[in-house]
Amino acid sequence: MTGPLNMTRSSHPSFGEAFRFWLKLGFISFGGPTGQIAIMQTELVEKKKWISQSRFLHALNFCMLLPGPEAQQLAIYIGWLLHKTWGGIVAGAFFVIPSIFILWGLSFVYAAFGNIPWIAAIFYGLKPAVTAIVLTAVIRIGRKALKNEVMWTLAALAFIAIYFFKVPFPAIILSAGVIGFVGGLLWKSKFENASKENPTSATSVISDEQESPAHARPNLSRAFWVTIVWLTLWLTPTVIVGAVRGWDSTLFKEGLFFSKAAVITFGGAYAVLPYVTQEALFHYGWLKPGQMMDGLGLAETTPGPLIMVLQFVGFMGAWQHPAGLSPLVAASSGALITTWATFTPCFLWIFLGGPYIEQLRGNAKLTSALSAITAAIVGVVLNLAVWFALHVFFPATGTMDWFAILLCIAAVVAMMRYKVDIIPVVIGAGILGLLYKSLHSFS
Repeated sequence: MTGPLNMTRSSHPSFGEAFRFWLKLGFISFGGPTGQIAIMQTELVEKKKWISQSRFLHALNFCMLLPGPEAQQLAIYIGWLLHKTWGGIVAGAFFVIPSIFILWGLSFVYAAFGNIPWIAAIFYGLKPAVTAIVLTAVIRIGRKALKNEVMWTLAALAFIAIYFFKVPFPAIILSAGVIGFVGGLLWKSKFENASKENPTSATSVISDEQESPAHARPNLSRAFWVTIVWLTLWLTPTVIVGAVRGWDSTLFKEGLFFSKAAVITFGGAYAVLPYVTQEALFHYGWLKPGQMMDGLGLAETTPGPLIMVLQFVGFMGAWQHPAGLSPLVAASSGALITTWATFTPCFLWIFLGGPYIEQLRGNAKLTSALSAITAAIVGVVLNLAVWFALHVFFPATGTMDWFAILLCIAAVVAMMRYKVDIIPVVIGAGILGLLYKSLHSFS
């Protein structure tokens, strides 16, 4: 026989082979969720053929419906499909471990030496670049999500709701999901989000037609024990910190707050940041104005999910409120408990929900809900971009920073028109900020 049926299926990767890939991914996963998903698309779907295109998109779509970083959850999901629980643990853990150490070092330099003029000058240049990155994210997400007037309307309503009326983010996402679910029933053409079939699916290790493996099928007993084990792992460090350091300590409050945030924050890092910024600055007082943007600039320069910026929040919150500990010990503990509370729930969501998600392949109603949620997220991210722009372009009442505006425009053009990666943009902006402040100091 000739033709597609003659194609040979790729061999199932060994655990060691997969381990080496997930370790490598942890060091090369720059570019935020879009870049990380693109890397996995290229490596796992196109090159290694460990998973077919439609199975990859199915996993991605439902990871986007979960709270937390969808790129890390996608890695956990694929690792779990390939090598059961330990495969998921390795994939998810190494997705963030390299960035934990890198960002800790950068956070320490920032906290200890941030008042040095040349370091402050670098961060002055980073802020317009971060604003440009968020604006670019709005444009890129919008191009994919806003396919018709209904999706544009949902995005506009989400922006108005969060910017002018301060509607809580989870309420916006829940409302969009309901609208999408109902809209998919009544007006399918406006809410559908169909994907193209993968012509080489038959050669993939996890192919379109393949049944879910035994460990990926629903089992109530397994679900019960998964819930008990991962809830215990997730919450125990925060409880221990509260018992040892006090229930009113910064470390306990950080563990509790970021555990709560892990449950209610949907839509990835850009959508989470407005909520975290509001609470960290104005409710808890962990950060000072401008420090969140500095942290986002640091997170953009490290591999791993952009939501790692929350580790910076935990570090700085405890550094500035050490409560009897040395600032470095307090900050390191705050960074660790924040990271643990942020990322551990991702394993629970996938290991608990994965078997049921596998049974929902091809469910058009849930895909419609996802389309509406993605459109609403565009409005939420635009809110973040506007918030950043106002603080960067108008640093004080009655003043306008033209250098920041021009640098932001240049960064947007570089990324959108010339496809320059995020890392060169961030590094270049930092250097330009340093040069500008240096020249300004001599004038």
